[in-house]
Amino acid sequence: MFHDKVTDVFFDLDHTLWDFEKNSEITFNLIFEKYKIQLDLNQFIKVYKPINFKYWNMYRNNEIDTVNLRYHRLKEVFDNLSFKADKAFIDIISEEYINNLSDQIHLFPNTEDVLNYLAEKYRLHIITNGFEKIQHKKLKSSGIDHFFQTVTTAEGSGYKKPDKRIFDHAINKAKTDLSKSLMIGDSLEADIKGAKDFGMHTIYFGKKPNFETQNIEQLQELKSLL
Repeated sequence: MFHDKVTDVFFDLDHTLWDFEKNSEITFNLIFEKYKIQLDLNQFIKVYKPINFKYWNMYRNNEIDTVNLRYHRLKEVFDNLSFKADKAFIDIISEEYINNLSDQIHLFPNTEDVLNYLAEKYRLHIITNGFEKIQHKKLKSSGIDHFFQTVTTAEGSGYKKPDKRIFDHAINKAKTDLSKSLMIGDSLEADIKGAKDFGMHTIYFGKKPNFETQNIEQLQELKSLL
Protein backbone atom coordinates (compact mmCIF):
# COMPACT_ATOMS: atom_id res chain seq x y z
CA MET A 1 0.00 0.00 0.00
CA PHE A 2 1.31 3.44 -0.94
CA HIS A 3 0.05 4.79 2.39
CA ASP A 4 3.03 3.20 4.13
CA LYS A 5 5.39 5.43 2.13
CA VAL A 6 3.52 8.71 2.65
CA THR A 7 4.98 11.38 4.94
CA ASP A 8 3.17 14.45 3.59
CA VAL A 9 -0.58 14.81 2.98
CA PHE A 10 -1.80 17.68 0.79
CA PHE A 11 -5.46 18.76 1.00
CA ASP A 12 -7.60 20.91 -1.22
CA LEU A 13 -9.49 23.45 0.93
CA ASP A 14 -12.85 24.49 -0.56
CA HIS A 15 -15.38 21.64 -0.89
CA THR A 16 -12.92 19.26 0.81
CA LEU A 17 -12.35 20.62 4.33
CA TRP A 18 -14.07 24.02 4.29
CA ASP A 19 -17.79 23.79 3.51
CA PHE A 20 -17.92 26.27 0.65
CA GLU A 21 -21.62 25.85 -0.20
CA LYS A 22 -22.83 26.37 3.38
CA ASN A 23 -20.51 29.29 4.02
CA SER A 24 -21.44 30.89 0.71
CA GLU A 25 -25.17 30.64 1.45
CA ILE A 26 -24.69 32.22 4.89
CA THR A 27 -22.69 35.05 3.32
CA PHE A 28 -25.31 35.78 0.66
CA ASN A 29 -28.03 35.75 3.31
CA LEU A 30 -26.16 38.45 5.25
CA ILE A 31 -25.74 40.52 2.09
CA PHE A 32 -29.37 40.15 1.04
CA GLU A 33 -30.50 41.38 4.45
CA LYS A 34 -28.04 44.28 4.55
CA TYR A 35 -28.93 45.57 1.07
CA LYS A 36 -32.58 44.50 1.19
CA ILE A 37 -32.28 42.55 -2.04
CA GLN A 38 -35.76 41.43 -3.05
CA LEU A 39 -34.93 37.97 -4.36
CA ASP A 40 -35.67 34.52 -3.02
CA LEU A 41 -32.35 33.36 -1.55
CA ASN A 42 -32.93 29.68 -2.34
CA GLN A 43 -33.67 30.48 -5.97
CA PHE A 44 -30.64 32.74 -6.15
CA ILE A 45 -28.36 30.01 -4.75
CA LYS A 46 -29.82 27.44 -7.15
CA VAL A 47 -28.95 29.66 -10.12
CA TYR A 48 -25.62 30.83 -8.65
CA LYS A 49 -24.05 27.40 -8.07
CA PRO A 50 -23.70 26.23 -11.71
CA ILE A 51 -22.77 29.72 -12.92
CA ASN A 52 -20.08 30.05 -10.25
CA PHE A 53 -18.79 26.59 -11.19
CA LYS A 54 -18.62 27.61 -14.85
CA TYR A 55 -16.67 30.78 -14.14
CA TRP A 56 -14.22 28.99 -11.83
CA ASN A 57 -13.56 26.49 -14.63
CA MET A 58 -12.86 29.41 -16.95
CA TYR A 59 -10.53 30.94 -14.36
CA ARG A 60 -8.72 27.62 -13.86
CA ASN A 61 -8.22 27.37 -17.64
CA ASN A 62 -6.90 30.95 -17.80
CA GLU A 63 -9.88 32.09 -19.86
CA ILE A 64 -10.86 34.84 -17.41
CA ASP A 65 -9.13 36.93 -14.76
CA THR A 66 -10.09 37.55 -11.13
CA VAL A 67 -11.90 40.84 -11.73
CA ASN A 68 -14.11 39.41 -14.49
CA LEU A 69 -14.74 36.21 -12.54
CA ARG A 70 -16.13 38.13 -9.58
CA TYR A 71 -18.21 40.53 -11.65
CA HIS A 72 -19.63 38.37 -14.42
CA ARG A 73 -20.73 35.44 -12.25
CA LEU A 74 -23.02 37.81 -10.31
CA LYS A 75 -24.15 39.72 -13.39
CA GLU A 76 -25.16 36.48 -15.09
CA VAL A 77 -27.12 35.35 -12.03
CA PHE A 78 -28.97 38.68 -11.73
CA ASP A 79 -29.69 38.65 -15.47
CA ASN A 80 -31.05 35.11 -15.24
CA LEU A 81 -33.36 36.19 -12.43
CA SER A 82 -34.41 39.40 -14.23
CA PHE A 83 -33.10 41.47 -11.35
CA LYS A 84 -31.94 44.94 -12.35
CA ALA A 85 -28.43 45.62 -11.05
CA ASP A 86 -25.97 48.11 -12.52
CA LYS A 87 -22.20 47.63 -12.49
CA ALA A 88 -21.67 49.78 -9.40
CA PHE A 89 -24.15 47.70 -7.39
CA ILE A 90 -22.69 44.39 -8.62
CA ASP A 91 -19.20 45.60 -7.68
CA ILE A 92 -20.41 46.42 -4.17
CA ILE A 93 -22.09 43.03 -3.74
CA SER A 94 -19.02 41.27 -5.11
CA GLU A 95 -16.74 43.07 -2.65
CA GLU A 96 -19.09 42.37 0.26
CA TYR A 97 -19.18 38.69 -0.69
CA ILE A 98 -15.40 38.36 -0.84
CA ASN A 99 -14.91 40.24 2.44
CA ASN A 100 -17.51 38.26 4.37
CA LEU A 101 -17.12 34.78 2.90
CA SER A 102 -13.71 34.15 4.44
CA ASP A 103 -15.06 35.02 7.91
CA GLN A 104 -17.33 31.97 7.86
CA ILE A 105 -16.32 28.98 9.97
CA HIS A 106 -18.21 25.90 8.78
CA LEU A 107 -16.18 22.79 7.98
CA PHE A 108 -17.25 19.38 6.70
CA PRO A 109 -18.20 16.85 9.41
CA ASN A 110 -15.26 15.41 11.39
CA THR A 111 -12.70 17.73 9.78
CA GLU A 112 -10.96 18.71 13.02
CA ASP A 113 -11.06 15.16 14.40
CA VAL A 114 -9.48 13.77 11.22
CA LEU A 115 -6.85 16.51 11.06
CA ASN A 116 -5.92 15.87 14.69
CA TYR A 117 -5.51 12.19 13.90
CA LEU A 118 -3.46 12.76 10.74
CA ALA A 119 -1.27 15.46 12.27
CA GLU A 120 0.20 12.90 14.64
CA LYS A 121 1.38 10.74 11.73
CA TYR A 122 1.97 13.07 8.78
CA ARG A 123 2.94 16.59 7.84
CA LEU A 124 -0.16 18.33 6.48
CA HIS A 125 -0.38 20.91 3.70
CA ILE A 126 -2.90 22.81 1.54
CA ILE A 127 -2.93 23.19 -2.26
CA THR A 128 -5.74 25.48 -3.41
CA ASN A 129 -6.79 27.41 -6.50
CA GLY A 130 -8.18 30.11 -4.22
CA PHE A 131 -6.61 33.49 -3.57
CA GLU A 132 -3.73 33.89 -1.12
CA LYS A 133 -5.17 36.30 1.45
CA ILE A 134 -8.67 34.84 1.35
CA GLN A 135 -7.61 31.20 1.77
CA HIS A 136 -5.36 32.00 4.72
CA LYS A 137 -8.24 33.91 6.29
CA LYS A 138 -10.60 30.94 5.81
CA LEU A 139 -8.12 28.63 7.52
CA LYS A 140 -7.74 31.02 10.44
CA SER A 141 -11.45 31.83 10.79
CA SER A 142 -12.38 28.15 10.88
CA GLY A 143 -9.63 27.38 13.39
CA ILE A 144 -7.62 24.85 11.35
CA ASP A 145 -4.67 26.96 10.19
CA HIS A 146 -2.35 25.48 12.84
CA PHE A 147 -2.61 21.99 11.30
CA PHE A 148 -0.79 22.92 8.09
CA GLN A 149 2.95 23.20 7.55
CA THR A 150 2.54 24.96 4.20
CA VAL A 151 -0.22 26.57 2.15
CA THR A 152 0.21 26.76 -1.63
CA THR A 153 -2.28 28.92 -3.55
CA ALA A 154 -2.68 29.50 -7.27
CA GLU A 155 -2.13 33.21 -6.69
CA GLY A 156 1.02 32.65 -4.65
CA SER A 157 2.56 30.02 -6.94
CA GLY A 158 1.51 31.53 -10.25
CA TYR A 159 -0.14 28.27 -11.39
CA LYS A 160 -3.58 26.70 -11.02
CA LYS A 161 -4.48 23.05 -10.52
CA PRO A 162 -4.39 20.84 -12.59
CA ASP A 163 -1.16 22.43 -13.88
CA LYS A 164 1.70 20.17 -12.76
CA ARG A 165 3.74 23.20 -11.78
CA ILE A 166 1.53 24.04 -8.78
CA PHE A 167 2.08 20.53 -7.40
CA ASP A 168 5.82 20.84 -8.03
CA HIS A 169 5.80 24.21 -6.27
CA ALA A 170 3.92 22.75 -3.29
CA ILE A 171 6.25 19.77 -2.90
CA ASN A 172 9.33 22.01 -3.09
CA LYS A 173 7.77 24.39 -0.57
CA ALA A 174 7.07 21.45 1.76
CA LYS A 175 10.65 20.17 1.27
CA THR A 176 9.44 16.65 0.63
CA ASP A 177 9.58 14.00 -2.12
CA LEU A 178 7.00 13.22 -4.78
CA SER A 179 6.95 9.52 -3.85
CA LYS A 180 6.08 10.43 -0.24
CA SER A 181 3.26 12.84 -1.11
CA LEU A 182 -0.51 12.28 -1.18
CA MET A 183 -3.16 14.65 -2.58
CA ILE A 184 -6.75 14.61 -1.26
CA GLY A 185 -9.45 16.67 -2.96
CA ASP A 186 -12.97 16.85 -4.38
CA SER A 187 -12.21 17.77 -7.99
CA LEU A 188 -11.45 14.85 -10.30
CA GLU A 189 -9.81 17.12 -12.85
CA ALA A 190 -8.02 19.72 -10.73
CA ASP A 191 -7.04 17.67 -7.67
CA ILE A 192 -6.93 14.03 -8.71
CA LYS A 193 -6.02 13.95 -12.39
CA GLY A 194 -3.68 16.90 -11.92
CA ALA A 195 -1.85 15.23 -9.04
CA LYS A 196 -1.81 11.77 -10.67
CA ASP A 197 -0.39 13.19 -13.89
CA PHE A 198 2.38 14.74 -11.82
CA GLY A 199 3.04 11.39 -10.12
CA MET A 200 1.48 11.95 -6.70
CA HIS A 201 -0.59 9.43 -4.78
CA THR A 202 -4.25 10.49 -4.62
CA ILE A 203 -7.46 10.00 -2.67
CA TYR A 204 -10.64 11.40 -4.20
CA PHE A 205 -13.24 12.91 -1.84
CA GLY A 206 -16.44 11.88 -3.61
CA LYS A 207 -18.28 8.94 -5.13
CA LYS A 208 -16.08 6.31 -6.79
CA PRO A 209 -14.92 7.66 -10.17
CA ASN A 210 -14.67 5.68 -13.40
CA PHE A 211 -10.88 5.53 -13.29
CA GLU A 212 -8.47 3.97 -10.85
CA THR A 213 -7.96 5.96 -7.66
CA GLN A 214 -8.76 5.50 -3.98
CA ASN A 215 -11.88 7.35 -2.92
CA ILE A 216 -13.73 8.32 0.27
CA GLU A 217 -17.21 9.76 0.71
CA GLN A 218 -16.68 10.95 4.31
CA LEU A 219 -13.52 12.48 5.77
CA GLN A 220 -13.79 10.08 8.71
CA GLU A 221 -12.85 7.22 6.34
CA LEU A 222 -9.30 8.60 6.20
CA LYS A 223 -8.72 7.29 9.72
CA SER A 224 -9.00 3.72 8.48
CA LEU A 225 -6.92 4.36 5.35
CA LEU A 226 -4.02 6.38 6.73
